[in-house]
Amino acid sequence: MAQVQERSDLAVVIGLEVHVQLETETKIFCGCSTEPAAEPNTRTCPVCLGLPGALPVLNEGAVEAAVKVGKAIDADIPETTEFHRKNYYYPDLPKNFQITQYDSPICQDGELECTVEGERRTIGIERAHLEEDPGSLAHQGGSIDTAEYTLVDYNRAGTPLMEIVTEPDFRGAAEVRAFLAKLEEVLEYLGVFDPERDGSLRIDANLSVVDADEIGADGEIDEAVLEGANRTEVKNISSHKGAEKALAYEAQRQKNAVERGREVEQETRHWDESRGITVSMRSKEEEKDYRYFREADIPPLQVSDWKEEIEIPELPDARRERFQSEYGLSEEAADKLTSTKQVADFYESVAEAFDPDLAATWVADELLGELNYRDMAITDIEERFDEVERLIELVDDEEITVKNARETVLRSMLDDGDDPDTIVDREGLGKTSGDEVQAAVEEAIEENPDAVEDYHSGEDGAINFLVGQVMQKTGGSADPGDVNGLLREALEE
Repeated sequence: MAQVQERSDLAVVIGLEVHVQLETETKIFCGCSTEPAAEPNTRTCPVCLGLPGALPVLNEGAVEAAVKVGKAIDADIPETTEFHRKNYYYPDLPKNFQITQYDSPICQDGELECTVEGERRTIGIERAHLEEDPGSLAHQGGSIDTAEYTLVDYNRAGTPLMEIVTEPDFRGAAEVRAFLAKLEEVLEYLGVFDPERDGSLRIDANLSVVDADEIGADGEIDEAVLEGANRTEVKNISSHKGAEKALAYEAQRQKNAVERGREVEQETRHWDESRGITVSMRSKEEEKDYRYFREADIPPLQVSDWKEEIEIPELPDARRERFQSEYGLSEEAADKLTSTKQVADFYESVAEAFDPDLAATWVADELLGELNYRDMAITDIEERFDEVERLIELVDDEEITVKNARETVLRSMLDDGDDPDTIVDREGLGKTSGDEVQAAVEEAIEENPDAVEDYHSGEDGAINFLVGQVMQKTGGSADPGDVNGLLREALEE
């Protein structure tokens, strides 16, 4: 066995290839629907099955989505862009080639900022190009390397993808996870991506370990060093968390190999999520292995003018800054309220009708907190936004207490589906009158002389006990702050 020699002078270099499923009604080169189908191989036609004589027709919506992505990542969109054939055999590729873009992608030289451990990082994006998705494989009786047999479903074949290729700017798995979260946030704001769709985001990662002194103080690394370092491509990663786990594992595997004096093999590896390991699939292909040549059935595209014509919405960072300046929100509140476009849109509609701070409290803290607890998204209740606004109105008009609104009404709305007025009437949660509260205060003082004596002895905590007694007498319908004030006034008389 080789002697293990621990080294602290090894650094990790990672670049990503992120495959994003674009939200279009039909596939990229044919009219088949992109909606999920219950039965395998039912969303297919001669074009996406690659049958002889079938010709592709480009989906304009996919091109428009690509231009939006290019604008969002501040990429160059060239005068002319072309499609190519990438030739390789795999069971889920019915034509034995993939229509993609090679040396003239639709987006080039972009960048995206993300926050990593409190620090802003700019990740270079080498290119982003359009291509078609292969089909999908269903491994029966095990994973890719242990299955008894594998089934092929071509429903996904031809779904429009955008492959976003980063520079090798990542120096650890946590950075990758932060970038993916930011990228997904931007894509969702653009309206070109649905994170809830199965398989909508898939990640391949190229990872190498190099001597730490080869990396400059600014994080840059010489291309010759990268060329000389054997790297592995880790495929089939489907989530932010999975990317962090897979790359942390692979980085440690490579470091262990180097420390044992072994050479890291240049290969393609599969991330087996169930076992938490990467496993070897095949030797790593080189560019020449794919024998790229231009797709003669699709004419060159001229889309640079679209960059000015196609508008994109306000993106997360800009909206976050505006929320702080326009509504006076804290950075934490602005972060929560811009977590998705749907949340941000709803907050702004509430802030038009109510005080922005009240709106922020109810949307960012109360509503999102209860939704997260139930593993729900705000899109699950978008048909009931008017009911949430009615609840906030009841609180703002002081018709119910904040406590009852939060702990009873909102929770019952989400659990039982009732509207706020129905719940208030059923539970008798309308605020009690001033006379009723005053009477309850006097009763609490009279019935609890020990607590009164403790209060006069300087034990201010005794007031909390008395507040609880009053709230109990009023069935929780009194405002705790008002009760506290009335008690102190009465006790000082």
